[in-house]
Amino acid sequence: MAGTFCGHSDPEVNARGREQISELIDRLRQESIDIVYTSDLRRAVATANAIAEAFGVGCHARPALREISFGTWEGLSWQEIEQRDAVYARRWIAEYPMLPAPDGEAFRHFEQRVLTEVEFLSVQTAKKNIAVVTHAGVLRTVLCALNNCSQDDAWRQTKTYCAIVRHTVAPSLQTQSIGARS
Repeated sequence: MAGTFCGHSDPEVNARGREQISELIDRLRQESIDIVYTSDLRRAVATANAIAEAFGVGCHARPALREISFGTWEGLSWQEIEQRDAVYARRWIAEYPMLPAPDGEAFRHFEQRVLTEVEFLSVQTAKKNIAVVTHAGVLRTVLCALNNCSQDDAWRQTKTYCAIVRHTVAPSLQTQSIGARS
């Protein structure tokens, strides 16, 4: 579903996605990973299971790691969205992230969900290296809110599938997580 709004949509990984997962695992080979956490959506679970298998570690699905819900825009391309309601589409661009997609998740709720989950994982995995397989919006939220990244820099770091993003929590916890976009 590349090129479409795919928040809570749950498509299978396609052939190109399977190639990207294989390439991701090759890039991660030099890492130390103790456990894998993942969004519960199939595209993330497929990636996470492959990583967990490659490293011989456990894998745990966490619904709070899901992408933001795009409501009635799920599965649509931007062109289709503009054709359905050009006025709202322009308004959404101008007011993002404060204006949700129609029937979609409000950004403030999404951000709170993500940051609460990151805090939970940080406490639960103290002194472990974890891999978190999630989605671009989740990674951008972590980068901006916790790593002081600009929106532009966060976008650049997460725009490709299977992007690797590093986040280290407070030194007292000694947890490093590697986020992979699915």
